[in-house]
Amino acid sequence: MTPTKKRIAVYPGTFDPITLGHEDLVRRAAHLFDEVIVAVAGSTNKSTLFTLDERVGLAQEVFSMYANVRVIGFSGLLMQFVQAQDANMVIRGLRATSDFEYEFQLAGMNRKLYPEFETLFLTPSEQFMFISSSLVREVATLGGDVQAFVSPTVKDAILQKLDK
Repeated sequence: MTPTKKRIAVYPGTFDPITLGHEDLVRRAAHLFDEVIVAVAGSTNKSTLFTLDERVGLAQEVFSMYANVRVIGFSGLLMQFVQAQDANMVIRGLRATSDFEYEFQLAGMNRKLYPEFETLFLTPSEQFMFISSSLVREVATLGGDVQAFVSPTVKDAILQKLDK
């Protein structure tokens, strides 16, 4: 009898900053998979508020209560990272129909690069549907209160980063 392969899912993103919407998806995915790897993207064309190490550290703190969630920083092609982790599933969050076109195209490209690969689209809970990292950064930069969108740990890190 062959042992059952662990179900490992990768949840990639910039996570700059990690939001309650991200937390919601990871919490739910942690119930679906044996292991969830939060893959914090290092090489990105986005301008980030936090460094890769800071984003990894914040995510590790936020997800420390989950025994089956690991946080790893990565750069390069996602599919190479997924294969290196012995995973074949990637989780992507869809907030609105505007997310779908890009995510659908990305899923097709990734499947072409790694045929054993699957994408699982999860929608955030209703109260988190409108939250995005870029909106949180903008609100914080303009002096708004972001406590309804991020954990207290992340809020404190944003305030410290912006010296507010």
